[in-house]
Amino acid sequence: MDITYFDYAATTPVRDEAIAALTGELAQFGNPSSRYEYGRQAAARLKANRETVAKALGCTPAEVFFTSCGTEGDNWAIRRGVEPGRRKGRHIITTAIEHSAVLETCRDLAAQGYEITYLKPDRQGHISAEDLKAALRPDTVLVSMMLVNNETGALLPVKECVRAVKAFDRNILFHCDAVQGFLKVPFTMASLGADMVAVSGHKIGAPKGIGALYIKRGVKLRPLLTGGGQEEGLRSGTEATGQIAAFAAACAAVCADKDRLERTAAIRDYTLTRLKESLPKLEVVSGGETAPHICAVTLPSYKSEVVVRLLGDRGVCISSGSACHKGKPSHVFAAMNLPKAWLDGMLRISFSPDTTTQQADILVSALAEAAASLFTTLS
Repeated sequence: MDITYFDYAATTPVRDEAIAALTGELAQFGNPSSRYEYGRQAAARLKANRETVAKALGCTPAEVFFTSCGTEGDNWAIRRGVEPGRRKGRHIITTAIEHSAVLETCRDLAAQGYEITYLKPDRQGHISAEDLKAALRPDTVLVSMMLVNNETGALLPVKECVRAVKAFDRNILFHCDAVQGFLKVPFTMASLGADMVAVSGHKIGAPKGIGALYIKRGVKLRPLLTGGGQEEGLRSGTEATGQIAAFAAACAAVCADKDRLERTAAIRDYTLTRLKESLPKLEVVSGGETAPHICAVTLPSYKSEVVVRLLGDRGVCISSGSACHKGKPSHVFAAMNLPKAWLDGMLRISFSPDTTTQQADILVSALAEAAASLFTTLS
């Protein structure tokens, strides 16, 4: 069966450049910590790959620490980020629409005595910087806010919020989950201003199992993993040199594709136009300032899981929300206070710069046929 893929927010195909870099590094299997020449060569390649990832992030190599995934980066930043201010207070601010890696970590800290403020989104999934300013308190020690929401594509006002937080108290640390924003929307670490930023490789054409945490120079975090002292003593464990090489190769290849954002936005707009023409009942949930690669729509009163399954049987891949929900209702869409009929029919469509109009037409036809063949709910 031919696959027509519209779930790039869940994961992306591994790029040819990343595969080549991975297999090449696996053939050169030296341990970067070894003192003989083979190890020194591995260390030199690791250094070069770190420089490539740092260039993509817009920071110095000394501020890049490799992790296994975005979840690890989020956990490290939040669990260790609250510690410098523990004598001042135990108040954390985040949003109600964060990835579960952030929300579950905050819930764990709440069980340890921290107080969490969850900022609510509007009906289009956007967060107000004014609400963040109003939530700041003398005992606030950490703010965590994603850059791009993984289910709606909404761009959150991270830059503005960082400025507000630092104006209130420069000692409050600011963490940003940029997993869905990295190389999908334009930013650098300097322009963003956050103290800690987590990214993941498999969203940009690298294999699963590799990510990075940016830690701004001067920010002191304790390690989440202790051991042999790799990653400047901050993330022990023998470096995953193959995955790191693939991550760097993917970063370089994506950065070289200069008009990727424009192509992605164009295919998203084409798809939405065709969907609205073919499915008059369809409503577009994403609105305002959004990333070009994610769009949330709804077929009110249809069951999204049934629609997703039916399209999957026909080789068309979309989702009803984050892959991390595993079929559970989306906390993101629930937080947006949408009508239940809309929540029932929620769908996430996500794009690649290489998605074609022919693929979009296949999606539109499959979704129209599904809607015509299914019964609506009574909700």
